[in-house]
Amino acid sequence: MITKDEILNLENTLYGAIQNRDTEVLGNLLHTDLLFIIPGGQTITKEMDLQTYREGNLKVNEITPKVEELHIIADLAVITLQMELKGNYNNEPFEAKYKYIRFWKKFPEGIKVVGGSGMAI
Repeated sequence: MITKDEILNLENTLYGAIQNRDTEVLGNLLHTDLLFIIPGGQTITKEMDLQTYREGNLKVNEITPKVEELHIIADLAVITLQMELKGNYNNEPFEAKYKYIRFWKKFPEGIKVVGGSGMAI
């Protein structure tokens, strides 16, 4: 069983890894078969996401999350949240508000993100 506290702690770890561009931590949090729809509408994989950070294309300086809903369904957690992000993408500054849904699933090796989606609001 997954607890809400576990998911909220993992979300905070995820935000820190994004801000620090820590691909090792991100690699541990994201499932190998991850599929995520980014705000531009493209579907990306774990490797594509990690490559964005490795190449320095995405730098997030500030993350302000606001959890809307968090549901635990056996070994799966579904979280929706709004996030204000500030940073730069391909050396272009951005400041925007996004809505995300993320799916965390429990595996023998830990709880990992298996999918999600984000859109600008």
